[in-house]
Amino acid sequence: MTGAQLMQIMPLAGRRATLFLAPLNAAMAEFSIDTPLRQAAFLAQVGHESGQLRYVRELASGAAYEGRADLGNVIAGDGVRFKGRGLLQVTGRANYAACGVALGLDLLAAPQLLEQTTFACRSAGWFWQSRGLNRLADAGDQERVTRHINGGVNGLAERLALYRVARKVLA
Repeated sequence: MTGAQLMQIMPLAGRRATLFLAPLNAAMAEFSIDTPLRQAAFLAQVGHESGQLRYVRELASGAAYEGRADLGNVIAGDGVRFKGRGLLQVTGRANYAACGVALGLDLLAAPQLLEQTTFACRSAGWFWQSRGLNRLADAGDQERVTRHINGGVNGLAERLALYRVARKVLA
């Protein structure tokens, strides 16, 4: 993907597109997001979850995740400490632990590492691959991709709009 293509897909990224271009390309290569269809699906989801590369940390406090055993948040303060970070908003102690093992980072001790550009991209690639989303992307099933990332269909219209643009740009 080129810088011009990234800016066409995520025009709100502005100068951040330049910062994220190489790490995004590297993460897509590392995690086999290696066809135009997969890349379009991935970039559409990244575009929505990160506000077109403007946010690598969830805007909400994370208090809503406090005590959520399904996220592994079993210690007081885990909700805020392990709120969404990275381009696909890795959330919860359990996801941070698994992501850290996969990326060779101690994310339980330093969750803010996912706010660094390279790790924000790599964590998104890890999340994508660990959930088997290439298979859904290959099938063109953006709704199921969204459900795996978001747990529901929050922002589906924007995700689909970004996907349509990405499909045209990357064709």
